[in-house]
Amino acid sequence: MVVTSPRTAAARRPRHPLTREIDEQTRLGEVYMGSLVRTQFRLALFVCSLLACVVGGLPLLFLLAPELRAAELFGLPLPWVVLAGLIYPALVVGAWLYVRQAERNERDFADLVERR
Repeated sequence: MVVTSPRTAAARRPRHPLTREIDEQTRLGEVYMGSLVRTQFRLALFVCSLLACVVGGLPLLFLLAPELRAAELFGLPLPWVVLAGLIYPALVVGAWLYVRQAERNERDFADLVERR
């Protein structure tokens, strides 16, 4: 005995790839793109906040700890060494990590779009 549904003859809605939804800027495509934009914005906001805390916190640290202002490293005052020599490599590493994470977000998004 075979059981069939009377709805088997009903027309099926054609399935479109998600990339088409994004290209045609449909509501669903907007939702997916908005999700990616929000993720990238949160990452950028986090990195900028971290940068502001570090760069803004260094002068505060030297103000609150006068013994650090008087310290010397390689014959130069410590604040100058930190601000002129150590902060730039830290910024480069931070930028590299940011780009890596942003690319990972985009890869995850592309995987999500292709899986659907």
